Amino acid sequence: MSHPFDVAEIAASLASKSPQDVLKLAFEHFGDDLWISFSGAEDVVLLDMAWKINKNVKVFSLDTGRLHPETYRFIEKTREHYGIEIDVMTPDPRLLEPFVKEKGLFSFYKDGHGECCGIRKIEPLKRKLSTVTAWATGQRKDQSPGTRSQVAVVEVDGAFSTPEKPLYKFNPLANMSSEDVWAYIRMLEIPYNSLHERGFISIGCEPCTRPVLPNQHEREGRWWWEEATQKECGLHAGNLISKG
Repeated sequence: MSHPFDVAEIAASLASKSPQDVLKLAFEHFGDDLWISFSGAEDVVLLDMAWKINKNVKVFSLDTGRLHPETYRFIEKTREHYGIEIDVMTPDPRLLEPFVKEKGLFSFYKDGHGECCGIRKIEPLKRKLSTVTAWATGQRKDQSPGTRSQVAVVEVDGAFSTPEKPLYKFNPLANMSSEDVWAYIRMLEIPYNSLHERGFISIGCEPCTRPVLPNQHEREGRWWWEEATQKECGLHAGNLISKG
Protein backbone atom coordinates (compact mmCIF):
# COMPACT_ATOMS: atom_id res chain seq x y z
CA MET A 1 0.00 0.00 0.00
CA SER A 2 1.70 3.16 -1.17
CA HIS A 3 0.89 6.61 0.24
CA PRO A 4 0.66 9.28 -0.83
CA PHE A 5 0.16 9.10 -4.55
CA ASP A 6 0.06 11.65 -7.32
CA VAL A 7 -3.67 12.22 -7.87
CA ALA A 8 -3.28 14.13 -11.17
CA GLU A 9 -1.02 11.45 -12.62
CA ILE A 10 -3.30 8.62 -11.52
CA ALA A 11 -6.44 10.43 -12.72
CA ALA A 12 -4.83 10.81 -16.14
CA SER A 13 -3.87 7.12 -16.23
CA LEU A 14 -7.46 6.13 -15.34
CA ALA A 15 -9.18 8.49 -17.78
CA SER A 16 -10.25 5.78 -20.21
CA LYS A 17 -10.29 2.84 -17.80
CA SER A 18 -13.33 0.88 -16.60
CA PRO A 19 -14.90 1.39 -13.17
CA GLN A 20 -13.49 -2.01 -12.16
CA ASP A 21 -9.98 -0.85 -13.11
CA VAL A 22 -10.46 2.26 -10.96
CA LEU A 23 -11.55 0.11 -8.02
CA LYS A 24 -8.67 -2.34 -8.50
CA LEU A 25 -6.19 0.52 -8.36
CA ALA A 26 -7.95 1.96 -5.29
CA PHE A 27 -7.71 -1.39 -3.49
CA GLU A 28 -4.06 -1.79 -4.56
CA HIS A 29 -3.18 1.56 -2.99
CA PHE A 30 -5.45 1.57 0.04
CA GLY A 31 -6.55 -2.01 0.74
CA ASP A 32 -8.70 -2.10 3.87
CA ASP A 33 -8.39 1.66 4.28
CA LEU A 34 -10.78 2.10 1.34
CA TRP A 35 -14.45 2.43 2.31
CA ILE A 36 -17.39 2.18 -0.09
CA SER A 37 -20.24 4.62 0.48
CA PHE A 38 -23.63 2.96 -0.11
CA SER A 39 -26.79 5.07 -0.08
CA GLY A 40 -29.38 2.41 -0.80
CA ALA A 41 -29.93 3.64 -4.36
CA GLU A 42 -28.39 2.65 -7.70
CA ASP A 43 -24.90 2.93 -6.25
CA VAL A 44 -25.38 -0.77 -5.45
CA VAL A 45 -23.50 -1.17 -8.75
CA LEU A 46 -20.38 0.27 -7.10
CA LEU A 47 -20.76 -2.08 -4.15
CA ASP A 48 -21.23 -5.10 -6.45
CA MET A 49 -18.10 -4.25 -8.44
CA ALA A 50 -16.06 -3.66 -5.28
CA TRP A 51 -17.27 -6.89 -3.64
CA LYS A 52 -16.28 -8.90 -6.73
CA ILE A 53 -12.73 -7.57 -6.38
CA ASN A 54 -12.52 -7.76 -2.57
CA LYS A 55 -14.99 -9.94 -0.63
CA ASN A 56 -13.92 -8.18 2.58
CA VAL A 57 -14.84 -4.77 1.23
CA LYS A 58 -15.61 -2.14 3.90
CA VAL A 59 -19.00 -0.50 3.40
CA PHE A 60 -20.80 2.28 5.24
CA SER A 61 -24.21 3.89 4.88
CA LEU A 62 -25.85 6.96 6.38
CA ASP A 63 -29.12 6.42 8.21
CA THR A 64 -30.59 9.89 8.55
CA GLY A 65 -33.60 8.57 10.45
CA ARG A 66 -35.81 9.77 7.58
CA LEU A 67 -35.25 7.15 4.87
CA HIS A 68 -38.09 5.34 3.09
CA PRO A 69 -39.04 1.94 4.56
CA GLU A 70 -38.06 0.47 1.19
CA THR A 71 -34.54 1.89 1.57
CA TYR A 72 -34.08 0.36 5.03
CA ARG A 73 -35.25 -2.99 3.67
CA PHE A 74 -32.91 -2.68 0.71
CA ILE A 75 -29.88 -1.91 2.90
CA GLU A 76 -30.67 -5.05 4.91
CA LYS A 77 -31.25 -7.13 1.76
CA THR A 78 -27.88 -5.95 0.41
CA ARG A 79 -26.11 -6.84 3.65
CA GLU A 80 -27.51 -10.37 3.46
CA HIS A 81 -27.03 -10.79 -0.30
CA TYR A 82 -23.30 -10.03 -0.16
CA GLY A 83 -22.69 -11.43 3.31
CA ILE A 84 -21.02 -8.19 4.40
CA GLU A 85 -21.18 -5.87 7.36
CA ILE A 86 -22.53 -2.40 6.64
CA ASP A 87 -21.39 0.27 9.07
CA VAL A 88 -24.57 2.32 9.50
CA MET A 89 -23.88 5.85 10.73
CA THR A 90 -26.64 7.74 12.55
CA PRO A 91 -27.04 11.40 13.59
CA ASP A 92 -25.64 12.58 16.92
CA PRO A 93 -28.68 12.86 19.25
CA ARG A 94 -27.01 15.80 21.04
CA LEU A 95 -27.41 17.79 17.82
CA LEU A 96 -30.59 16.22 16.44
CA GLU A 97 -32.83 16.39 19.50
CA PRO A 98 -32.53 20.16 20.15
CA PHE A 99 -32.95 20.84 16.41
CA VAL A 100 -36.20 18.85 16.22
CA LYS A 101 -37.44 20.32 19.49
CA GLU A 102 -36.90 23.86 18.25
CA LYS A 103 -37.89 23.53 14.59
CA GLY A 104 -40.04 20.41 14.33
CA LEU A 105 -39.70 17.64 11.78
CA PHE A 106 -40.31 19.53 8.54
CA SER A 107 -38.49 22.85 8.91
CA PHE A 108 -36.63 22.30 5.62
CA TYR A 109 -39.76 23.10 3.61
CA LYS A 110 -39.63 26.61 5.09
CA ASP A 111 -35.95 27.42 5.46
CA GLY A 112 -34.11 25.04 3.14
CA HIS A 113 -32.54 21.62 3.62
CA GLY A 114 -29.06 22.78 4.64
CA GLU A 115 -29.42 22.65 8.41
CA CYS A 116 -31.26 19.32 8.48
CA CYS A 117 -28.78 17.69 6.07
CA GLY A 118 -25.95 19.13 8.14
CA ILE A 119 -27.13 17.29 11.24
CA ARG A 120 -28.55 14.13 9.69
CA LYS A 121 -26.01 13.53 6.91
CA ILE A 122 -22.91 15.72 6.99
CA GLU A 123 -21.99 15.32 10.66
CA PRO A 124 -22.23 11.47 10.64
CA LEU A 125 -20.35 11.39 7.33
CA LYS A 126 -17.63 13.68 8.70
CA ARG A 127 -17.35 11.46 11.76
CA LYS A 128 -16.88 8.40 9.54
CA LEU A 129 -14.46 10.00 7.10
CA SER A 130 -12.25 11.34 9.89
CA THR A 131 -11.25 7.71 10.50
CA VAL A 132 -10.52 6.66 6.90
CA THR A 133 -7.86 7.34 4.28
CA ALA A 134 -9.90 6.83 1.11
CA TRP A 135 -13.51 6.40 0.12
CA ALA A 136 -15.41 5.55 -3.05
CA THR A 137 -18.80 6.92 -4.03
CA GLY A 138 -21.31 6.11 -6.74
CA GLN A 139 -21.42 9.67 -8.08
CA ARG A 140 -21.83 10.05 -11.83
CA LYS A 141 -21.47 13.07 -14.11
CA ASP A 142 -24.93 12.54 -15.57
CA GLN A 143 -26.68 12.70 -12.19
CA SER A 144 -26.76 16.47 -12.17
CA PRO A 145 -25.38 18.29 -15.18
CA GLY A 146 -25.29 21.55 -13.21
CA THR A 147 -23.23 20.35 -10.24
CA ARG A 148 -21.74 16.98 -11.12
CA SER A 149 -20.43 17.45 -14.65
CA GLN A 150 -16.92 17.90 -13.24
CA VAL A 151 -16.89 14.70 -11.16
CA ALA A 152 -13.36 13.27 -11.32
CA VAL A 153 -12.56 9.56 -11.23
CA VAL A 154 -10.10 10.21 -8.39
CA GLU A 155 -9.44 13.38 -6.41
CA VAL A 156 -8.31 14.71 -3.07
CA ASP A 157 -11.63 15.24 -1.31
CA GLY A 158 -12.34 18.97 -1.35
CA ALA A 159 -14.90 18.82 1.44
CA PHE A 160 -13.40 16.54 4.07
CA SER A 161 -9.60 16.59 3.68
CA THR A 162 -7.43 18.45 6.15
CA PRO A 163 -3.87 19.70 5.57
CA GLU A 164 -2.62 17.12 8.09
CA LYS A 165 -4.72 14.28 6.70
CA PRO A 166 -5.59 14.22 3.00
CA LEU A 167 -8.64 12.12 2.16
CA TYR A 168 -8.67 10.46 -1.26
CA LYS A 169 -11.99 10.10 -3.03
CA PHE A 170 -12.73 7.72 -5.89
CA ASN A 171 -15.77 8.04 -8.12
CA PRO A 172 -15.43 4.88 -10.25
CA LEU A 173 -18.87 5.29 -11.89
CA ALA A 174 -18.21 8.94 -12.88
CA ASN A 175 -18.33 8.22 -16.62
CA MET A 176 -21.20 5.71 -16.55
CA SER A 177 -24.66 6.85 -17.61
CA SER A 178 -27.90 5.98 -15.87
CA GLU A 179 -28.54 3.63 -18.80
CA ASP A 180 -25.19 1.86 -18.20
CA VAL A 181 -25.97 1.47 -14.51
CA TRP A 182 -29.37 -0.09 -15.15
CA ALA A 183 -28.00 -2.36 -17.88
CA TYR A 184 -25.52 -3.65 -15.26
CA ILE A 185 -28.25 -4.13 -12.63
CA ARG A 186 -30.50 -6.03 -15.05
CA MET A 187 -27.80 -8.09 -16.70
CA LEU A 188 -26.30 -9.30 -13.42
CA GLU A 189 -29.64 -9.41 -11.60
CA ILE A 190 -28.26 -7.66 -8.53
CA PRO A 191 -30.66 -6.37 -5.85
CA TYR A 192 -32.06 -2.86 -6.19
CA ASN A 193 -34.32 -0.54 -4.21
CA SER A 194 -37.98 -1.28 -5.02
CA LEU A 195 -38.69 2.50 -5.11
CA HIS A 196 -37.03 2.52 -8.55
CA GLU A 197 -40.08 0.63 -9.84
CA ARG A 198 -42.30 3.55 -8.81
CA GLY A 199 -40.62 6.38 -10.70
CA PHE A 200 -37.97 7.23 -8.11
CA ILE A 201 -34.53 7.68 -9.66
CA SER A 202 -32.42 9.72 -7.23
CA ILE A 203 -33.33 8.45 -3.75
CA GLY A 204 -32.66 10.34 -0.54
CA CYS A 205 -34.75 11.01 2.56
CA GLU A 206 -38.48 10.34 2.34
CA PRO A 207 -39.75 13.92 2.87
CA CYS A 208 -37.25 15.31 0.34
CA THR A 209 -37.54 12.79 -2.49
CA ARG A 210 -40.30 12.25 -4.99
CA PRO A 211 -40.71 10.40 -8.28
CA VAL A 212 -39.92 12.27 -11.48
CA LEU A 213 -42.06 12.56 -14.58
CA PRO A 214 -40.99 11.31 -18.02
CA ASN A 215 -38.13 13.47 -19.35
CA GLN A 216 -37.63 15.27 -16.04
CA HIS A 217 -34.05 15.12 -14.85
CA GLU A 218 -33.53 12.73 -11.92
CA ARG A 219 -32.32 15.45 -9.53
CA GLU A 220 -35.63 17.28 -9.99
CA GLY A 221 -37.06 14.70 -7.61
CA ARG A 222 -34.81 15.97 -4.80
CA TRP A 223 -35.54 19.11 -2.76
CA TRP A 224 -37.94 20.11 -5.54
CA TRP A 225 -39.10 23.23 -3.67
CA GLU A 226 -35.63 24.79 -3.92
CA GLU A 227 -33.55 26.30 -6.70
CA ALA A 228 -31.56 23.86 -8.84
CA THR A 229 -28.27 25.31 -7.58
CA GLN A 230 -29.13 24.13 -4.07
CA LYS A 231 -29.65 20.47 -4.97
CA GLU A 232 -26.54 19.18 -3.25
CA CYS A 233 -26.54 18.43 0.47
CA GLY A 234 -22.84 18.99 1.09
CA LEU A 235 -21.70 15.36 0.93
CA HIS A 236 -19.98 16.26 -2.32
CA ALA A 237 -19.33 19.94 -1.74
CA GLY A 238 -16.49 19.96 -4.26
CA ASN A 239 -19.13 19.63 -6.99
CA LEU A 240 -20.38 23.14 -6.45
CA ILE A 241 -18.13 25.10 -8.72
CA SER A 242 -18.03 28.82 -8.18
CA LYS A 243 -19.49 30.64 -11.16
CA GLY A 244 -17.35 33.67 -10.17
